[in-house]
Amino acid sequence: MSDRAPSRLSKWWRRASLVQRLVLVALVPSVVSTMFLAILLTRHQIGTLQDLTRSTASAYMTQAAVDAAPLLRNRNLPELRRLARSIGRLPHVNQVRILDGTGRIIAAAQNPVPENASLIQLRQDIAQRDTGGKSIGTLVVHIDTEASLLTQYTDILDTLLWVSIAILLAILLSWQQARWISAPLRRLSVAMGGLGRFDHALSVEVTDDSEIGELQRGFNKAAASLHTLHRDMERRIENATQELAHKNDALEQASKAKARFLASATHDLRQPLYALTLFSSSLAEQETQPERLDRISHVQQCIESLDRLFSELLDLSRLEAGAMQPELRDFPLDELFQEVSRNFRIQAEKQELRLITRPTPVWVHSDRTMLARILNNLVSNALRYTREGGVLVGARLRGDRIRIDVRDTGIGIPEEHQAHIFEEFYRVDSGHEEHRDVPAQSGSQRGLGLGLSTVQRLAELLGTEVELRSHPGRGTLFTLLVRRGRSKSRTTSPIRNKPRALPRTHPSLELKDVRVMVVDDDQAILAGMHDLLRSWGCKVRMATDCDRALEQASRSEVPDIVISDLHLGTGRNGVETLHALAEHYGAKPGNPPFARLLVTGETERSRLQPALKSGVPILFKPVASEPLREAIITLLRTRTRAAAISTDD
Repeated sequence: MSDRAPSRLSKWWRRASLVQRLVLVALVPSVVSTMFLAILLTRHQIGTLQDLTRSTASAYMTQAAVDAAPLLRNRNLPELRRLARSIGRLPHVNQVRILDGTGRIIAAAQNPVPENASLIQLRQDIAQRDTGGKSIGTLVVHIDTEASLLTQYTDILDTLLWVSIAILLAILLSWQQARWISAPLRRLSVAMGGLGRFDHALSVEVTDDSEIGELQRGFNKAAASLHTLHRDMERRIENATQELAHKNDALEQASKAKARFLASATHDLRQPLYALTLFSSSLAEQETQPERLDRISHVQQCIESLDRLFSELLDLSRLEAGAMQPELRDFPLDELFQEVSRNFRIQAEKQELRLITRPTPVWVHSDRTMLARILNNLVSNALRYTREGGVLVGARLRGDRIRIDVRDTGIGIPEEHQAHIFEEFYRVDSGHEEHRDVPAQSGSQRGLGLGLSTVQRLAELLGTEVELRSHPGRGTLFTLLVRRGRSKSRTTSPIRNKPRALPRTHPSLELKDVRVMVVDDDQAILAGMHDLLRSWGCKVRMATDCDRALEQASRSEVPDIVISDLHLGTGRNGVETLHALAEHYGAKPGNPPFARLLVTGETERSRLQPALKSGVPILFKPVASEPLREAIITLLRTRTRAAAISTDD
C-alpha cells in the first residue's frame, strides 16, 4: 500500500456530496468532448479563413495586373495611380506599389498600419498578352491578415459564447437531475443518522421500485427490527440493573454486618485474653516457687501466642472484607519507632537480644495504624528468628521518600524461600539445616504464616511494597519506602549518631500507695486488674461504668491515675468517663488532676476516633504486666513533672 499523502483532488472527492459527484460524472465527459471539438473546429476554420484571404487577394491582384498592363505600356501614370488607390481601398490592404520593368515605383498607395498588424506581401507580374506574356512590371500588395481574421474571430467568439451557455444550462439540468436522483438516498442517510436515538421506530418513504426502493424497504425492516431489539434490551437492562442494585444492597449489608462482626469480635475475643493475661501476671507476682513460676511462664507464652494468632487471623479477615482503608496524614516517624521499642523491648530482653531504634526527626505521610502494624509484624518476625545479636530499626532520606529498614542478625531466609515468603500460610520449615540454631517452637509459637502476608497487603494499600534481602546465617533486611511528610513542628533536632534503646524499668521500682481507679465493664478484667495492681502495692478502686466511677470519686481521694476501657456497655464511653471525672474534681477535661490511660480491645478505626481525638494514651488488649506497669510509671512521672513546672510558674 502506498504511503503517499492523498492529493487535493482525492481530498475534495472524499468531501464531495453525492449530488456533486453525480454532476461531475455527468458533465465531465460531455464538457471535455465539446471543448475538444470546439478547439479543433476553431483551428480548422482559422486556417480556412487564412487560405481564403490569400486566394481572394491573389484573384484581386491578377485582375489588377491585367488592368494595369495597358496603362503601364502607355505610361498612363494618372490612371496607374488611380488604379493603385482603388486597390488600396480594398479590405485589409495596407500598401500597393506598381513597379516598371526596371523596378522603379511609378504608382503607390498606402494606408495606416496598426501596431499589431500581421502583414503578408503578394507579388504579381504585369505582362502583355500581345508580347507573349513578357513582364513589363510588377504589382506588389501588402495585406493585413490579422484584420481580415478579426471579423471571423468575432463570429467564433459568438459561437463559443453560445457553447458556454449551453454547458451552463447542462450543468443546471444535471444538478437538478442529480438532486432528484440522490434525494431518496439523502433521506435514507438522514434516517440512518437517527437510528442511534431509538426514541421511536424510524422509516423512510419508498419512492420507486428500483434498487433504491429495495434499499428503502430493507432499511425500514432493519430499523423496525432494531427498535424492537432495543426495547427488549432496555427491559433486560432495567431488570438486570434492579437485580444488581438489590445484590449490591445485599453485599453492602453483608459487608457492614461482617465489619460489625469483626469489630465486635475484636473487642469481645480480646477481653478474655486480657483477663487471662492479668491473672497470670498476678500469679507470677505473688509466686516464689520456681516450678510454679515456670508453669505460669508457659501459660503466659501460650496467651501471647494465642493473641498473635488471633491478631493475624483478624487482620487477614479485615483485609479480605475490605474493612481496612488507609487514612493518610503527616506524623513524626520517631513516635512510631518509640512505640515499637516499647512493644518489644521486654521480649527482646527476655531473649537476651538488643532492640535498637535510631532516632529520626523526619515526618512521613502515611496511615499511622497500618504503618505501625507493618513495623510491629516485621520486628516480631525478626525477634522470633534471631538468637544472637539483635534487631535494628532505622530510617533514611531518599529524595521525597523515606526508606525504613528493619534489620536483624538472625538465621536468614534461604534463597529458594524468598519468592514465597509473602504468601499466605507460607512458613519456612524450622527443621532445615539453616534453622538449627533456633530454639524449637510449637505450632502456635511459630504462627500461621500470615504475618508477612499481612505486611505485604498493608504495604499495597499504602501504595508501596516491602523489599527483602537476606543471607542465610547472616541476617535479613526488610525495606519499605513511604512518602515524606511535612513537619508541623517549628524546629527539628538533628539525628543523633547514638542509637536509642529505652532503659528497662528496674524490678525494684514499686507503685506502693499509688491510687488507681480502674473502669471496665468486664468483671473478670476488673478482678485481674485488682489482683495485679494490689500485688504492686497500689490502692485500687473499681467501677463498671461512668456512674459507678463518679460514686467512687465522691467517696475517695483524687486518684493518681485512672485506667479505663474505651467501651463501657450502653452508657458513656471511656473518654466521656475521664472527662466526667475531671469535671467532678473541678478541672477542665483536657487538664484533669490525675493521669489518664485507655486500655481497649478495639482496633476498628472509626470506633477509635473518640479516643484518638482526645489525646489520651492508649494500650491495646491484651497488655502484659511489664508494658502496663511501665506505662503507668511513665504517665505518673510525666504528670509529676507537669505539676512541678506549673507550680514553678
